[in-house]
Amino acid sequence: MKDTKKTLKKVCEAIEDKKGHQLTVLDVHDIASFTQFLVICDGQNQRQNQAICDSVITKLKKEESLRPSHVEGYQEASWILIDYLEFIIHVFSAEARDFYRMDKLWSDGVRLEPRALIA
Repeated sequence: MKDTKKTLKKVCEAIEDKKGHQLTVLDVHDIASFTQFLVICDGQNQRQNQAICDSVITKLKKEESLRPSHVEGYQEASWILIDYLEFIIHVFSAEARDFYRMDKLWSDGVRLEPRALIA
């Protein structure tokens, strides 16, 4: 899990580099069987959401030799899901994030402070 947190730090850095908003990291390993962590953020428009996605994928490929197992929603970019199995990144438009309320749905997860991961 320590290595995953190191990788999550890089995910948060990539999101911050592209000015992602409301960055949330949830440890859900005790309540979910499909992943250990969820990373949730939003962007202001389709282009920014795609830039966040591209930034994460490029950084993890270059620095960790990781490739996502699956990416969904890139073209429409109102909700991009980037699945790395141990963690899943959700990049929302503000409207989609408000509609789906992923933060509330997974509120039983342990919230990790992204700033602590980045610092």
